[in-house]
Amino acid sequence: MIHRLKASPETCAWGYFDATVAPALEIQSGETIVIETVSGGPDQIPPTDAGFHIPPELLDIHARSHRQVPGHILTGPVAVAGAKPGHVLEVQILDIQLRQDWGWNMIRPLAGTLPDDFQTGRIVTIPLDQDTMTAELQWGLALPLKPFFGVMGVAPPTNWGRVSTIQPRAHGGNIDNKELVAGTTLYLPIFTEGAMFSCGDGHGVQGDGEVCVTAIETALEGTFRLTVRDDMPIYFPRAKTPTHLITMGMHEDLDRCVEMALRDMIVWITDRTGLSREDAYMLCSLAGDLRVTQTVNGNKGIHMMMQTALLDGKTQ
Repeated sequence: MIHRLKASPETCAWGYFDATVAPALEIQSGETIVIETVSGGPDQIPPTDAGFHIPPELLDIHARSHRQVPGHILTGPVAVAGAKPGHVLEVQILDIQLRQDWGWNMIRPLAGTLPDDFQTGRIVTIPLDQDTMTAELQWGLALPLKPFFGVMGVAPPTNWGRVSTIQPRAHGGNIDNKELVAGTTLYLPIFTEGAMFSCGDGHGVQGDGEVCVTAIETALEGTFRLTVRDDMPIYFPRAKTPTHLITMGMHEDLDRCVEMALRDMIVWITDRTGLSREDAYMLCSLAGDLRVTQTVNGNKGIHMMMQTALLDGKTQ
């Protein structure tokens, strides 16, 4: 069975994760769900005479939903039956499609990687071509699109209360990892009954770093298979592509991010292969790639990538 969750004021939370929010839908472990998302506030919408398609549910959310804390519009949460704290939610990203023919990019003074260098704010509407899967930048460049969700996460621990979607944390959230395209899998530690998965912050394309604070922000539709795992004792998000394992670090200090991603990769390698910690550390030095995920979300991000072809042993 394939479920569908549409974006609406009743199924979207604007700006926050909160473990006390009731699920918009419940599915069984291993089932597939299509989730529709929207992006942006009233200031990011192009003029009505510009000829772009504006999802009507976006306007409805603006009119009827309250943006309680700064952050993104998320669709969800989706409860997965049987999910309990200590389990892991396996999020297989089966497909990602554009839902509109435009995206937006914003520069904001006092934000981004160079917060003092750009003192004039701007918002640019960027046409998107779904046939060619390119974005038309204003100087004529046709930039290839590689869509992914900037925000994918489960409910945070109940004692955290209501938290902004901006800072990525152990529950996932605003990870902004451009590797998480269709065909990849995200693993999220579960902190509450039902896991309570939400997603949003659709990106048409983004560079590592997301340095000006936004990518090409747009509305996306994602097809996910959500499976509860009780055989993966992890404490921070991980991911897997067809060719690589990915571990992640998220902290205000990039050095701490590096340490977190590296330590978790060492653990994953030793669990998967039986290598000693020393050998795994050496392999990370010889073949692991540390990359900057993003530098703009308060908690910055580093991820480490390791080719699965270099590893033997059980699959996690």
